[in-house]
Parts: sequence; C-alpha cells; structure tokens
Amino acid sequence: MAAAETTAIAAGKFSDPAITAKGERRAGVALARLDTLWINTGTLCNLTCAGCYIESSPKNDRLVYISAAEVAAYLDEIASDDLGTQEIGFTGGEPFMNPDFLVMVTDALERGHRVLILTNAMRPMMKCADGLLDLQRRYGERLTLRVSVDHYAKTRHQLERGARSWDPMIRGVRWLAEHGFTVHVAGRTRWAEDEASLRRGFAGLFGELGLKTDADDPMELVLFPEMDETVEVPEITEACWGILHVDPGAMMCASSRMVVKRKGADRPAVVACTLLPYDPQFELGHTLAQAAGEVKLNHPHCAKFCVLGGGSCSKV
Repeated sequence: MAAAETTAIAAGKFSDPAITAKGERRAGVALARLDTLWINTGTLCNLTCAGCYIESSPKNDRLVYISAAEVAAYLDEIASDDLGTQEIGFTGGEPFMNPDFLVMVTDALERGHRVLILTNAMRPMMKCADGLLDLQRRYGERLTLRVSVDHYAKTRHQLERGARSWDPMIRGVRWLAEHGFTVHVAGRTRWAEDEASLRRGFAGLFGELGLKTDADDPMELVLFPEMDETVEVPEITEACWGILHVDPGAMMCASSRMVVKRKGADRPAVVACTLLPYDPQFELGHTLAQAAGEVKLNHPHCAKFCVLGGGSCSKV
C-alpha cells in the first residue's frame, strides 16, 4: 500500500458513507433518470494496460462473461418499468471477447436503444467484422464505437498498452472509418500537455486515418482524467456543489448504472457506475429498481474523476 493511501486512510477519509473525516455531511447524488445502462461484458481483455482502472487482462476474470439472456432481463426491466433509457453502453475488458457480445448488441439495437461500445479496436473486434458490418447496415445511425487511443503518438500509446498495440489498433480504426462507422475516441490527460495541444495532435491523427471524428468535440474525443487512488484528493461535501459551482445532476451516477457479473455469483448485480466495479459499498442490488437510490460519493474516484475532473463515460 502506498504511503499516500495509508495517510488518507489513517486520517479517516472515505471511511464513512455519510460523514467526511472533517465531520461534514458527505455529498450524495440521486438517480434523476436512467439515461445510460452500462453492461460490463467481463474483465478479460487481450491487453494488460499499465493504467487500466478495472485491471483488465488476459487472466483477470473477477467479472466473468455476462450472457445475452442476463442482459435481456435488464432490457426487459427498462421496457416494463418505462425507464426511458436512451443508451446501452458496453464495456469490459474487451467486449468483443465475450462470445454472446453481438447477440446482446443486436438485442439492444432491435429494441430501439442507442449503443455505445468501448473497444481497443484490435483483433477481437476484427474477428467480429462480418457481424459488425451487418449491424452497421441495419442500425448504423444508433451505433457508436469508442476506441481507446491513449495518445496520438505511437510511442506514448504503447507506453500504456504495450509493444505492438498501436499498429493493430490503427488497422481496426481505418477499417471502421472505411466502412462508415461512427467512431469516437477516448484519450488520456496524463501527458503534461494542455488540452488544446492534445486535441490538435488527435486532430492530425484523425485526418491521417480518414476519421470524421471532431477532435474539438468533448463527446467525440473524450480526454479522461487520471484515477490514481494513492494521490491525495479532497472529500466532496454537500457544500462543495455551491463552492465548486458543480451540478450534482451532471455526475455519472445521476443518470447511469452498470451491470456486472462477479466470478462465482449466480446472477448479475447493479453497481453505481463504471469506475467502481469491485467496491462492495457501491453494489446497489440485482435489479434496476433496487439500484435507483442515492449514491454517496465515498471514494477518491468520485472526487478526482467526476466532481473535480469532469469525467463521464456516457454519451448522453
């Protein structure tokens, strides 16, 4: 355990869901609407990336493959309870490694949802090329793939994702562009470059690849803040909303939830957001109805990524 993390725990930070270490009322976020339902397809991935918040790898199966039938049950609940959910997001791991993946994507699209797929655009995606092309022809206006490109320079991207991770990704992105897919990109801000420089660099890469992605649009090029749990970060109190001029309704947990299937569990569970799949305090139940309550911001990610960093994984 790092020294910074030990200090934070010793000071009592992020230990009480209701009260901060200073004795102030901790901020919470109510679910105003379920705009986005995330499905974690499993934590297995073809890569082991240095900064992966969910620790995906070819060996990590803490979150096992969810089945198409299990996903369908949540889509049924959305319909029966008239939740008005606009978007179904799929994340992993690498979603295209789940053998049921195209079945569950097709199901979501057939029901009229928009679908956002987070992928590294490498070999697992290309093995599904025929099925993807079919979905593009039938539902292309409601299908978006967000490709992880940590930096616009090959050397820095590979610093995070490993040697030989760049060229296969580039081939996958070119293929998506050539076939008219809507492609968004997720980059990172860890490079000591200002945002304007990062966006200019990505714009140049997009031009080379024939992508129509707008590097100046924060939804089409998402630049994620870092999520290092060992770095000191303030706790968010109820007073912080006014002090920081931040709307609690803009937080991810005000409009989204994520479904996960834990190894050894007999059924999936719903957690507060995409960033906290393992922490038991953020497991909210097995159904969307059970997961509709308030979420207390009792984790460093809540402060650094969402409130202070302005990060969000959803399109809506």
